[in-house]
Amino acid sequence: MAKVKIQKIPYGGWKNCVQITNDLVDLIVTSDIGPRIIRYGFSGQANEFCEIESARGLTAGDQWRIYGGHRLWHSPEDEKRTYEPDNRPVQWEEFENGIITKQNIEPHTGIQKELEISLNPDNTSVKILHRLTNKGLWPVELSVWSISAMATGGKEIIPLTQRNTGLSPNRLMALWPYTELNDPRMHFGKKYIVLQQDPVIKQPVKIGISNENGWGAYFNSNHLFVKYYTHHITARYPDFGVSYETYANDFMLEMETLSPLIMIGPNSHAEHIEKWELFDNVPMPTNNETEIELLLKSRIRI
Repeated sequence: MAKVKIQKIPYGGWKNCVQITNDLVDLIVTSDIGPRIIRYGFSGQANEFCEIESARGLTAGDQWRIYGGHRLWHSPEDEKRTYEPDNRPVQWEEFENGIITKQNIEPHTGIQKELEISLNPDNTSVKILHRLTNKGLWPVELSVWSISAMATGGKEIIPLTQRNTGLSPNRLMALWPYTELNDPRMHFGKKYIVLQQDPVIKQPVKIGISNENGWGAYFNSNHLFVKYYTHHITARYPDFGVSYETYANDFMLEMETLSPLIMIGPNSHAEHIEKWELFDNVPMPTNNETEIELLLKSRIRI
């Protein structure tokens, strides 16, 4: 049986990172800033996540920075509430096959962010428990918002709900003001929405959907990254009711999942779980849905 190794290492200009590895894949978690997973990938191979070169190794300061990697936010998005800087050191502690990393209480929101990260010893599977705790004096309504900034050049696959609702609609989509429906990076099919990350196109695009299937996939560099989460059909979600959002510009593509909106009282918390898997030797498909489905069928639950 394989074993998960956890060790402190320097990475990306930060001196105090934590590597979690089973020799097949590894994750690197920053502790000089965060909470943030800055790397996930096959050992010795490219990072599946985006890293912002200009922000590598930076700490401190009052300006929010988009370092890359995987982060935890709370929704609905607000210029003041959401963009609390995560530029300060975080606490971390080890448990079997993983670590917990916890931020100090955000001074303006009273929210404390926490990631509980565990790696399966025998394969690429990762479980991330995202926790937001209200350390303030008043109840706060929020959604736990989990964001993975993926590396350039990949293709995202988002499944469309196939539930038969008769004469009633079975899905919804949220669009942001800067999104153009004729954007060449987007392809709308019968079963999937496809979004291609293009390093040449700077214009951002963002959409959200009620993703009842509870997964999203990203093909890149002969790899396939999949994230799972739970969509609750009867729950209330932010941004017109979507549980999955995606954003792309010229240097990244974000795969974002959300928990239902919840009112959390003082010293109470909300949680949201994602599970990740990574597959090797998977070619990038065209936008043909039969081709996409053949590549996904043996690898994920569809």
